[in-house]
Amino acid sequence: MARTLSIKLLALLVAAGIGLPAFAQAKPADVNFWYNAAASEAGQPPDSWAAYQIIKDKLGVNLNLVQLPSTSSDQDTKINTAAAANALPDLFQVQRDVWYKLVKAGLIAPVDSLLKEMPFRTKLRYSDTVRNKLVTLNGKLYGFAEPGALAGTDGFVIRKDWLDKLGLKVPKTIEDFYAVAKAFTEKDPDGNGKNDTYGFGGYIEPLSMAQQGLGSRFDAIIGAYGVAATWDITSAAKFGLQVRKPEFYDAMLFMKRLSDEKLMDPDWASLKKDDFRARWKQGRFGMMTEGYAALAMQANYKDFDVNFPEGEWLAVPTPIGPKGKSSEGPFMRSARILAVSARAVKEGKGPAIAKLLEWMQSDEGYYLLGFGEKGVNFNLDDKGLVSVAGIEPAKAYTAKPQAPLLQLKNYVYTNSANELAVRYVSFKTAKGRTMDPLSYWEAFKANKWSEETGALVINPPANGSDFWRFYTENQVKFILGLQPLTKESWAAYLAGLDKLGAREFEAAAKKQVLEAGFIK
Repeated sequence: MARTLSIKLLALLVAAGIGLPAFAQAKPADVNFWYNAAASEAGQPPDSWAAYQIIKDKLGVNLNLVQLPSTSSDQDTKINTAAAANALPDLFQVQRDVWYKLVKAGLIAPVDSLLKEMPFRTKLRYSDTVRNKLVTLNGKLYGFAEPGALAGTDGFVIRKDWLDKLGLKVPKTIEDFYAVAKAFTEKDPDGNGKNDTYGFGGYIEPLSMAQQGLGSRFDAIIGAYGVAATWDITSAAKFGLQVRKPEFYDAMLFMKRLSDEKLMDPDWASLKKDDFRARWKQGRFGMMTEGYAALAMQANYKDFDVNFPEGEWLAVPTPIGPKGKSSEGPFMRSARILAVSARAVKEGKGPAIAKLLEWMQSDEGYYLLGFGEKGVNFNLDDKGLVSVAGIEPAKAYTAKPQAPLLQLKNYVYTNSANELAVRYVSFKTAKGRTMDPLSYWEAFKANKWSEETGALVINPPANGSDFWRFYTENQVKFILGLQPLTKESWAAYLAGLDKLGAREFEAAAKKQVLEAGFIK
């Protein structure tokens, strides 16, 4: 009787999933995840990574990680090759233009139902209605719009010590900007007796579909004319390339004026990012647009501090143009798109993927993936903040050898105030002045921006390389005086864009932005 009762009890426990004996446990689900590494040069998490066993034991998931190539073109090739062989991984990060084609081909699954299975992560990461439009097609979500790079991170700054030395005020208008640029160039603001400074510095850096042409480093100037972004996406009626507007021509005239009078670093058209950053640290120019971390993180600021201990960069509003407009540039809620293959859902892996993602956002997953093992790679201080106090330096999560353990950190970081304070630490300069990187970011965000998230859904034209090369190179030639800048030559330039398919490109782009719900 007792034996019969125990057998019945065991059956009930097994049915309820409680106390399953080892031989009766369900087989773990294999989830293949192709991810974008936080530090591509560091390599994959090792086989001994604690997360693997925890995920297997607690979630019943065998996690197989594959690091995507570091360059976007190589990532696209790898994913497209897998798609052609019907061998897409279960979960993978993908760029939007490739994502769009895969959705159209029926190779990516809608994930609306999975959101309900991971309520905490959904609330924290997937509830931004604007960002979700980047993964919406025909009213369904075909992917998880992970928070991308922080928005509004690059802003206009000026050398306060140079202003003070020359008795100047912060420029408010674009003509004030010109006057300050002229003084910084001609009146020896660093006091070294040499003619070796310029008012403004920049380099060509097109970053996305929203920032083609000269790119982000000149947004503060072009924004004064109301055309900082590549596209006008304020409405369906106004949609189109900003370069067609008369104000864009006016912005080019102002840029040419700066170039003709050598008020900005004359090497701007050939400089690379590293050259640009080396030059502001060498005191080459006194106004620029720069990222708050690249400017004010201790490791990045050190060389400038050594060279100019009395130097100080001040975050200020961008100059106002002739029609009262100003802009730091395009403001975009960028996203890292995580897609689930249709094959994975067909094979019943949807719940396992949701369970994995929800665990990643739990306290255990967040700290393990974001900072490593507590007591080994980090500790929590008395305020509950991540700290390396008491941690062996080589084992600290901030140490280079530990980078492979944190390759998935961008999929768990929340950008909370506490987290950012740990990632972007304040410090003292050589002269004892407090440098707080986040204070620059806060100042940048408070300025005017041009909402441009919708541009992220625009797919490049088939002749994208040729189109954007013509678009950019001619602007550079106009500014450098290599070809005359007149209304006639500008009209010819626009006609050249049309010969390369600009009208058709605009029509296709408008359809894409409308389809995604960014304009009406």
